[in-house]
Amino acid sequence: MPGSSSRLPKETEVDSFERILASLAAKPKYLPEWPDGQRAIPNEVLRSALFNCRNRNQKRIFLKDIEIAVIGDGQIMYRGEELRQDDELVWLHLIHLAKKVALGECVEFTPYSFVKALGWPIKGQSYERLRTCLSRMQATAIRIHSKRLGCFISVSLILKFKSRDENNENMSRWQVWVGEEMRLLFDDDFLTRVNWETRKSLPDGITSKLFGYWASHRQPYPVKVETLVKLCGSEMAQKNFKIELKKALGELVRIEFLDSWEIVEDLVAVKRRY
Repeated sequence: MPGSSSRLPKETEVDSFERILASLAAKPKYLPEWPDGQRAIPNEVLRSALFNCRNRNQKRIFLKDIEIAVIGDGQIMYRGEELRQDDELVWLHLIHLAKKVALGECVEFTPYSFVKALGWPIKGQSYERLRTCLSRMQATAIRIHSKRLGCFISVSLILKFKSRDENNENMSRWQVWVGEEMRLLFDDDFLTRVNWETRKSLPDGITSKLFGYWASHRQPYPVKVETLVKLCGSEMAQKNFKIELKKALGELVRIEFLDSWEIVEDLVAVKRRY
């Protein structure tokens, strides 16, 4: 598997680690600002299959140091349970709350307010779904490399998560901690800000995945269907994926995110409206 067994020379690793520490010390302990009507996510994440869109009826698998597909510059190695579009939605809102406190400090919220913000039904099943998503993201190890980072950055999407007390009873306010390393990924010049109401209104799947991907490009360039299959982490045959792709493109036009699209010889070209 490309990149899974290669190692940097020891001196380079030490130098890279020292540069990471220096970069962290030089940066503010807070994430950048964005309006309440938006959510922000690093381009490297949107342009990868980290949050895939496999069928929700398929059992999630555990990935052990697997290279995740990335379109364009960068490499992502991942260890943990498979992440999907519902996890991305939860992470988007969590990071939005986290920007209001210093990184490394506790982020508190009621499960009711969080579920309501996601647009999920207010019921016990949604609270458990939220708990499962947060627990899943806590148990992750992600190594991201790109030209702008200059080296591998190792992070967990969530540093710590607590929803039950010492008696294993539900807490009225849940607690999450996001590590300081996250500031390195959230550089203002390499973030995509998406409309929150639009994002959470989309069904989890190809439509929401491609919304994020094309939102990270002001002027999207043509891309092959087979490349989008990899981006979505789909296991569908390409001809079946193409059918679902056309439905997703039609939906993105309907919500006025895309102005137009066409597929010519398996090359997908889109024009953004905004």
